[in-house]
Amino acid sequence: MLKIKTIHFSLLLTFLFVLFVINAHARNEYPSPPKGILKLPPYPAPEIKISDIDGKPYNLSNNKSHWIFVHFWASWCVPCRKEMPAIQKMWRNLKKQGLKIALINTAEDEDTIFNFLGIYAPDIRALMDADGTATEKWKPRGLPATYLVDPAGSIQYQALGGRPWDKPVYLNFLKKLLSKK
Repeated sequence: MLKIKTIHFSLLLTFLFVLFVINAHARNEYPSPPKGILKLPPYPAPEIKISDIDGKPYNLSNNKSHWIFVHFWASWCVPCRKEMPAIQKMWRNLKKQGLKIALINTAEDEDTIFNFLGIYAPDIRALMDADGTATEKWKPRGLPATYLVDPAGSIQYQALGGRPWDKPVYLNFLKKLLSKK
């Protein structure tokens, strides 16, 4: 009799463990990223309060309830120069689907930013981290650096270095994220 109770108890524990694993997997609702994008343990996105190239204020928290593509770059950065046209194309494809973008220049002057974006990404609003405060809060390990912030305001993914954001593998990944609100 004791042996049967032990077997029933073991089966019950196994069943509960399987339910727990299935439930935990179901809660991980975000897709696996393509090569070059890291899935991070979620953590709150640091505050960004800066101005765009025209002096209009930008606050990251005003975009909650949307996925935000936070991108740090500089005109002198060769990978940034190569990547920016792909970001421009990606943005044209996904802005109507609700993707927000924070394209943050790290401590360059207005003329440099204006000239660079006029060539590489004329449709994207440039944000100026003139004193480096936002960059210091986010601490990217190099440029370019991209973070994907979920609608709740948590960083979920990170890409260090340039990516071909306009290629199908990256566009499809971003579209999957946009479908998860």
